[in-house]
Amino acid sequence: MIIYDECHTKIGCLRFMFKKEGTLEHIVLTDELWHVFTAKQTVKRSDDLGKPVCQQFKEYLHGERQQFGLPFALKGTPFQKRIWQALRKIPYGEIRTYSDIAASIGRPKAARAVGRTNAVNPLPILFPCHRVVGINKKLTGYAGGTDMKKQLLKIEGAKITEEAIINSWQGKTGI
Repeated sequence: MIIYDECHTKIGCLRFMFKKEGTLEHIVLTDELWHVFTAKQTVKRSDDLGKPVCQQFKEYLHGERQQFGLPFALKGTPFQKRIWQALRKIPYGEIRTYSDIAASIGRPKAARAVGRTNAVNPLPILFPCHRVVGINKKLTGYAGGTDMKKQLLKIEGAKITEEAIINSWQGKTGI
């Protein structure tokens, strides 16, 4: 059974999935991903678990919070967990490349593996994979879409030019 709550925000409906004891286990950014999670499982809504999580995310999305204080359970391989922990070290409002993250965990040739690991990040925003960009600083894929990635980076005041964002959508190098 999936225990969840929804949070309607300016970037869309976020869904938070919890373990029985209230530990945050997944953040689902889109309806499409939500349907994948719920296709074969029973769901139960819990406002009690979701209210404090929603409050912190709304504060973040309004530029009032830079760090989260939420209990979470991180499931993944030891390699994935190293990458996700490296994401948490990226300062608010800054970006890093996939190569930067690979180098920071002592695996400088693992940039593609960093990208694949970011794609399955169970706690996006909390583990800020939106702060990771391509080698040429091009905005690359994001579970919530590149438009959401752009919005999150703008909220944080990241140094990304509008021209570079447009070029990344058109497949050009930039930034």
